[in-house]
Amino acid sequence: MAREFYCPNCGTVGRPKTVTRGSFLMEVFLWLLLIFPGLIYSLWRLTTKTKVCPKCGAPHMIPTDSPKAIEALSRKTSTDRRP
Repeated sequence: MAREFYCPNCGTVGRPKTVTRGSFLMEVFLWLLLIFPGLIYSLWRLTTKTKVCPKCGAPHMIPTDSPKAIEALSRKTSTDRRP
């Protein structure tokens, strides 16, 4: 079952997307130059993958069942109901 997350930055609820830092073209260029720089850059890119909000790109999404997310979501739904 897919777990949902809450973005405290923009209020989006959903699944985060994975983003790899760096540039694929730079990685290919470094591999063509020499093996050692390409290897180091590839390892750096693999270890810096992070999950971000699919809407705003903020890196700190929290599970929807955490106390902070529950409080924020309950505040959001109570303000949505007001006329």
